[in-house]
Amino acid sequence: MSEIERLHSTERMSRIVKHQGVIYLCGQTAGDENWDIAEQTERCLEKIKGLLEEAGSGVDRMLSVTIYVRDMKDFAAMNEVWDNWFAERPKPARACVEARMARPPILVEMSVVAAENA
Repeated sequence: MSEIERLHSTERMSRIVKHQGVIYLCGQTAGDENWDIAEQTERCLEKIKGLLEEAGSGVDRMLSVTIYVRDMKDFAAMNEVWDNWFAERPKPARACVEARMARPPILVEMSVVAAENA
């Protein structure tokens, strides 16, 4: 039976969980709720990139992303940042839903599943 590795754990959750070559990231938000949807999307993606690298993976190893947006009126602006960010990268499977966030200033949150580096 393979081990489950949990990184950056608190009493509520782990930011990174690794199991059988798969990496799971908890939902990532921008960290600054004063930014607009474009900045929040960019910051989420940069945080994801850093966490994946720390976990022994990378953006090109992303398998799927679930994106939660507070309001679908921001969908096009979020997609513009997403499309630019992934222009030269492999595209993961993706779902995007409108969701009520933990705090109203959070405009976007992303949850990622990725493969470890071979």
